[in-house]
Amino acid sequence: MHDNPILALVRNPYKLLHGAGLKKGQKVVEVGCGPGFFSIPAARIVGDEGHIYAVDVHPRAVGRVRKKIEKEALENITALCVNASNTELPGISIDLAFLFGLRYIAGGLENVITELHRVLRLGGILSFEKTRGSEKELIEEVERGGFSFTEKRGRIFLFTKKGE
Repeated sequence: MHDNPILALVRNPYKLLHGAGLKKGQKVVEVGCGPGFFSIPAARIVGDEGHIYAVDVHPRAVGRVRKKIEKEALENITALCVNASNTELPGISIDLAFLFGLRYIAGGLENVITELHRVLRLGGILSFEKTRGSEKELIEEVERGGFSFTEKRGRIFLFTKKGE
């Protein structure tokens, strides 16, 4: 489904990524990259000065992203087959993390939030595309993880990492 070219007409990845706060030069983690529907557009947005870490637990999904990276000859993106609860990325090294379209997260959302808090720099952005469930519960859960709710842009919820 994610490789269907019609999907980009209905769900414009560039519009959603800009809404999530992606900008040129950022270091970004994409949680649950799947086959790379957002990964390649994200790499184009951050440009050569930025970097995308496309993370997924499914080896086949990561393999598809790697094929797309090779086909596009992109050097500013790394596909990682790891659990988002333990990315092995250096602490305080990421400007923005985003989770789009994930209904369930391996290991639970709380563990992912803890890991993203560890890797995001102070003031870094955590963006969620809300797909279902209570908005209030999502905000409360992310805020318990050390983030402040900043704003809502359509279905995208933006949070900022609080100070230590």
